[in-house]
Amino acid sequence: MLNAEVALRRNDAVSRGVGMMTQIYADRALNSEIWDIEGKRYIDFGAGIAVVNTGHCHPRVMAAVTEQMSRFTHTCAQVLPYENYIRLAERLNAATPGDFAKKTVFVTTGVEAVENAIKIARISTGRNAVIAFGGAFHGRTFMGMSLTGKVEPYKKGFGAMMPDVWHVPFPQDVHGVSTADAMAGMTKLFKADLDPGRVAAIIFEPVQGEGGFYPAPADLVRAIRKLCDDHGIVMIADEVQTGFARTGNLFAMHGYDVAADITCMAKGLAGGLPLAALTGRAEMMDAANPGGLGGTYGGNPLGIAAAHAVLDVIEDEKLCDRANELGSRLKQRLEAIRSTTPEISDIRGPGFMVAVEFANPANHEPDAGFTGRVRTEALKRGLILLTCGVYGNVIRFLAPITIPDAHFAEAMDILEEAVAAARV
Repeated sequence: MLNAEVALRRNDAVSRGVGMMTQIYADRALNSEIWDIEGKRYIDFGAGIAVVNTGHCHPRVMAAVTEQMSRFTHTCAQVLPYENYIRLAERLNAATPGDFAKKTVFVTTGVEAVENAIKIARISTGRNAVIAFGGAFHGRTFMGMSLTGKVEPYKKGFGAMMPDVWHVPFPQDVHGVSTADAMAGMTKLFKADLDPGRVAAIIFEPVQGEGGFYPAPADLVRAIRKLCDDHGIVMIADEVQTGFARTGNLFAMHGYDVAADITCMAKGLAGGLPLAALTGRAEMMDAANPGGLGGTYGGNPLGIAAAHAVLDVIEDEKLCDRANELGSRLKQRLEAIRSTTPEISDIRGPGFMVAVEFANPANHEPDAGFTGRVRTEALKRGLILLTCGVYGNVIRFLAPITIPDAHFAEAMDILEEAVAAARV
């Protein structure tokens, strides 16, 4: 079987709206390696977009899922609950930032976690309006894409967005946008268009993911917290991509001196199985009536079992420390490459959530073309890289945190070769 043959079938069978970055079809994977159906090996610096932080097929995750499969795969927790569901909620209540009583809701996808956080903010405050940031990504449902601060491709052609969703600028030092600019945008919004007394929630990513891996400055996070406290607004941290050791902390918000009221999570939670959650202040999480939250597959037993194993692996293998170590080594290598690559305009990111941004050295405009060539040259050499950013000029590095040193070193050599080839 050849990739090209399956790609032709894909064109006939799958909606064009489902974008696929490559036409390389996976056959098997282990930790940081993937083999396609033609037998070619790749080093995976995408990790399913920060999903398999503990690596593909981690033996402890696989063992936990296998054991659970031998018992049952589904009852619907809202019909027949199970103890490990309750225990995982207890673990997340204890693990998420914030020294206050918390409760948890399990759902299936990251955007479901976001949607339910908005529902909870609205019912607990009796308000409707929601503020998000330019460049944000919060999902593809109607509320998710309304919150998302990027038109192409997420909003284009889908008509009117959900009402009462507002956007303000997000700080991007490399593009000359500061925290002061962001907060001035907030002030302007409140003066011109929106009574802060109508705002249910402010939602933000501690590090913007799809938007370009821009970390939220500490003064911005503190300013959001103060604004929420002053006006009775719910502060929501979307940790769908930043969670579970990726940033060098279990959650990125552990790196700040304030806590959000509600934390959304998914991706790295269950090691590749579909599981998402939101954890927040107990009184807010209890505002909805029974049946107002949940879903048929929310908290699926296999995902719950996997998540327990993931949390154990993160702790036992000290993956937060490992993320900081790998991120430091990656930044050092990127700085070395930068010395001969004027197209590199910025290197950033906490822990192992690192990005490199490319711009035309002549006019300093974002250079999506160069970025695409780097990704393509790396793929030719067996390294999977992901791009992101409003301008498509950022490469984000999301390898499993469990990647062996030898594979990491091999990937760094390929990356350097790919950047050099893109300049030719």
